[in-house]
Amino acid sequence: MLAIDRRVFTHMDWRLVFLIGAVLAVGISTIYSVTPQWSRGGTPLYLKQCAWAAVGFGAFSLFAVLDYQRLLGYAHHIFWLALGLLVVVEFLGHVGMGAQRWVQVGGVNVQPSELAKLAVILILARHFSSHVPEEGFYFRELGVPLIYLVLPFVMILRQPDLGSALLVLFVFSMIIIIVGMHRKSLILVTLLAGMGFPFFWEFFWNSLREYQRNRLVTFLNPGSDPLGTGYHVIQSKIAIGAGGVAGQGFLQGSQSQLKFLPEGHTDFIFSVFAEQWGFLGVVVLFLLFSGLLVRGMDIAIKSRDMAGTVLATGIVCMVAFPTIVNLGMTLGVAPVVGVPLPLMSYGGTSLVTTMTGLGILANVHLQRHLSLYR
Repeated sequence: MLAIDRRVFTHMDWRLVFLIGAVLAVGISTIYSVTPQWSRGGTPLYLKQCAWAAVGFGAFSLFAVLDYQRLLGYAHHIFWLALGLLVVVEFLGHVGMGAQRWVQVGGVNVQPSELAKLAVILILARHFSSHVPEEGFYFRELGVPLIYLVLPFVMILRQPDLGSALLVLFVFSMIIIIVGMHRKSLILVTLLAGMGFPFFWEFFWNSLREYQRNRLVTFLNPGSDPLGTGYHVIQSKIAIGAGGVAGQGFLQGSQSQLKFLPEGHTDFIFSVFAEQWGFLGVVVLFLLFSGLLVRGMDIAIKSRDMAGTVLATGIVCMVAFPTIVNLGMTLGVAPVVGVPLPLMSYGGTSLVTTMTGLGILANVHLQRHLSLYR
């Protein structure tokens, strides 16, 4: 049985818990406002999200008290499990909305790419936990970490899941910046990246489905196809603008309530929130997300060791990247790549994975305080 030290409750980062709970509550209430509160064929979506939130808080509580050093001992197992599930998706995955991203486990659709994000963070934290040179790593020493990046990146991109693939790349890049590279190797990598970009872009472009290419092209001019690929962005911007200063009120708003805005409970949940609560509500939501990310970076900076720093940095990036991309695409300043808003958008696997990561983040904070008494 897992024995819980009393000091866990004393040194738990309750500010982090409050911020997570507040964003979750906003998300569930917004899902409630934009989806039917009753269902003839099953459970209403907001109740399903409540159930996933309960599972998520269970995962958060478990990983918040489980020493992350013990968890890193299983990093390789988790990484290869995630890759195995990605292989299963390749052959037996469930197809939905033009993508093959899900596998069914016990009657529940699970998205392995969500586990892969966390697995990459864990395996990199394990790899960089032993030794980090003062002058940074040479390029030749990054061969193994590059394997940890390329394998899941390529497999996720094949599904295709452009948003998750870019997230894995972003997390890897930020972690490499944190651990540091030798000056000569950094110059070499910069040159190689510049020379190799045309080849990477060709591979990247050819990996995309036709609708994804159209989304990237339409991003530059949404009005070129207002009833097709540009429809989502146009309706999203109308909804956000309709919110005005104080919003149209809870359960109000023509764009969301009359279903002009597609995917209001997932990718475009921010647009629904902005229409209902206006500029003032958006400011409060921004403060909540900003507080969450700043708290996470503070934990990363003050971590007791490099493993904790890498873990915390990766998890903060795992929340920051989709937040920035989702807000950008709803505002029309980023392409629509199907990235959900963390803790708010409907989706069980995404929510539980995010809560698991935040639980590990809370443990990095906790272990720094507990180590003072050892």
